[in-house]
Amino acid sequence: MNCLVIYSHFNPGSFNHALLDVLTETLSKSHDVKVRDLYALSFNPVLTGEDMAGLEQGAPPPDIQTEQELIRWADALFFVFPIWWSGMPAIMKGYIDRVFSFGFAYMMDEKGPQGLLPGKKVYIINTTGADEETNKQCGVFQSIQNLIDMGIFQFCGMEVAGHQYFTAVDHVSAEERTVMISKFRSAIERL
Repeated sequence: MNCLVIYSHFNPGSFNHALLDVLTETLSKSHDVKVRDLYALSFNPVLTGEDMAGLEQGAPPPDIQTEQELIRWADALFFVFPIWWSGMPAIMKGYIDRVFSFGFAYMMDEKGPQGLLPGKKVYIINTTGADEETNKQCGVFQSIQNLIDMGIFQFCGMEVAGHQYFTAVDHVSAEERTVMISKFRSAIERL
């Protein structure tokens, strides 16, 4: 299976990066894996008029074309990022805005919107600073499911095969993080 990992966190010492390491190490044992570290790539998240003109003419800018080719290559996409203000970091949102474009990820016809990326599985791995109960009470998880799982990936015809949250990561002990990592490794091994 071809696995594309799209990662977004600025700190290489973060818990997100620890999850990235476990994910890529575990997947690489039996799958082809490519990682797109958006911060390391200095990915430009700003969708411009020039981008739009190129996309409308079927000639995306080279950086977008590279990412779209990688998505075509992938059977499964793994998105690893923290939840900030009930959503994804700006660099990840900009990746979605620029790369998941009309004509590539979706189109409109007489039946309405049509996803153009069927057959691809998506796995989303998120961390939060708030605990699980707070996220539920504030509606964060439901909002994320509506906006990201359904509003982006399912809209584009993809199957959201898993969405895993690691909550209160800023407030748990090193031992608790070790347990989280161990459970995550086991979950990835079962894919």
